[in-house]
Amino acid sequence: MKDKQIAALPFRTKSAKLRILLITTRGKRRWSVPKGWPMRRKQPHRAAAVEAYEEAGLLGRVSAKAIGRFRHSKRKGKRKLVLDVKVFPLKVKKRHKDWPERGQRRAIWLPASEAARRVDRPELRRLIRRFARQQALRH
Repeated sequence: MKDKQIAALPFRTKSAKLRILLITTRGKRRWSVPKGWPMRRKQPHRAAAVEAYEEAGLLGRVSAKAIGRFRHSKRKGKRKLVLDVKVFPLKVKKRHKDWPERGQRRAIWLPASEAARRVDRPELRRLIRRFARQQALRH
């Protein structure tokens, strides 16, 4: 459990176009998705939804099925951890005006292609592109 994290991929469809919400990381201010540690007594997809609320004020329907994973490195003191992050899509219904980490991060809604370009991790970039292709096939 220590080397695993969960993440939400917040999305919405507006005028038949897929948009992805990215947030900045607190440390290096890079664009990413809401993510965090698994939570005791919470299914992974539910924990991902909690992270989306805490980090960006998002509420919506989260899929119990992960769409993929990416690797992410993080420093913990002098140790460097390489984490496997499982990603769950979150169809955003609402964004609260206030949430726990408001003011600590920036957030932006972008077309999926632009969101993929802005994220730092190549595996996350590919995951966003693949998700966008799958969504396009559904519509």
